[in-house]
Amino acid sequence: MEIESVTCECCGLKEDCTQDYISEVKANFDGKWLCGLCSEAVRDEVTRREMTSSAAESVSPVEEAVRAHMSFCGKFKTNPAVLVADGMRQMLRRRSGELSASRSPATAKKFGRSNTTKLY
Repeated sequence: MEIESVTCECCGLKEDCTQDYISEVKANFDGKWLCGLCSEAVRDEVTRREMTSSAAESVSPVEEAVRAHMSFCGKFKTNPAVLVADGMRQMLRRRSGELSASRSPATAKKFGRSNTTKLY
């Protein structure tokens, strides 16, 4: 299995994937390779457009959704995937802070911590 580095045509995120996976993604998105986040956004856009549009269009729903998502990604100075990753990191940091703050004195003793020790 040969691994190849590929760049999302919407947001520019780079991933290492097999050639089979790259071909499969391109087949689903009119020859364009999209990362997982962008492909989900495009699928949602296709579904939304199919629900609201009954007229036959000259452009495929997938192609139209890819164009719309590429336009959306182009409005940001930074990569939207990076913004999502940053948000996830912040959420996990907050969550880990809640867990350390909620430890009971018994848990602190079990791990050799005194009640006066502050966790940062």
